[in-house]
Amino acid sequence: MCDEKQEQRINLKFLVKLKKTPTECYKLLQEVYGDNSLSRARVFEWCKRFSEGRESTEDDQRPGRPVTVSTPETVTKINQIVRADRRKSIRMISEAVNADKETVRKILHEELHMKKVCAKLVPKNLTPDQKLLRQQVCSDFLERLKEDLTKNIITCDETWIFQYDVETKRQSMHWKTPESPRIKKARMSKSKFKAMLIVFFDINGIVMTEWVPEGQTINQTYYLSVLATLRERVRKKRPEFWKNNSWILHQDNAPAHNALSVKQYLAGKRIPVLEHAPYSPDLAPCDFFLFPKIKSALKGTRFESMEAVKQKTAELLKALTKEDFQHCFDQWKKRMERCVARGGEYIEGEHSNVE
Repeated sequence: MCDEKQEQRINLKFLVKLKKTPTECYKLLQEVYGDNSLSRARVFEWCKRFSEGRESTEDDQRPGRPVTVSTPETVTKINQIVRADRRKSIRMISEAVNADKETVRKILHEELHMKKVCAKLVPKNLTPDQKLLRQQVCSDFLERLKEDLTKNIITCDETWIFQYDVETKRQSMHWKTPESPRIKKARMSKSKFKAMLIVFFDINGIVMTEWVPEGQTINQTYYLSVLATLRERVRKKRPEFWKNNSWILHQDNAPAHNALSVKQYLAGKRIPVLEHAPYSPDLAPCDFFLFPKIKSALKGTRFESMEAVKQKTAELLKALTKEDFQHCFDQWKKRMERCVARGGEYIEGEHSNVE
């Protein structure tokens, strides 16, 4: 009496004679045998054998029983298999090296120190030229740091703040005993009410915040008015900058920021702009530090009005210390160094944010 795997091989032989493709065969086996079906690799392998004229459905004899202990040879084989195809499952690796699944799992986790992770979201797949530009911008920035540039930079950006933003999975985690029921979480969407917040800050703290009026887009005309307000705020809050006209603006490459009228205004007021590489939120202090910090504190709380959201946001910004901002600028420098070292690749790490 044949076992279930041989039964599947007999069915495969029949399906091959019916001119079914390996993919079709695999799907049909999954429909019938579910989780017990042969792996995709084994199905394709047997389809190839039967299409080449093989008659026997008996599995080829393998030397000895499946490996149940780790050996240098097995570790090397598994390492080669995974590096050749990082999507292979433990079952597929187990069949390839003739080792039981638990042995493969231990080798992967304990000896090769590997774990299976989802692909990381990034703003876009950078081209070689874009990576080179990021590297050059960071190198220039680091070179200018020798002139103690950091204390003169005012960085800015804008972001949407929601009346209700769902909490993250990590925020909804809780302790439970084996007997206690698992807390259910309803699927919720972000609120329809939101407001755009613009923030300017330096190494010592917040310089200015601006809530964009409802229905107003951030075009060059509106942004010019924001910059005019910023200059007045700098005069009051950073008199040393105003007296020496020594501050430098850092902003991303949003259309309003790059508009000709904005560039002319900044040049006329003798406000230098620190270059920012395109598609680089990981190198923008607002994106990797400030906005994640604020939004994380707001997530999961349903506010009755946007005014309540704005008030809470103001409290959160006010609660940030001078040390928080100094840490942010220290991290900014480290990110620049890592970007240069990694050839312009995106930076992963503390509060990496790409939304």
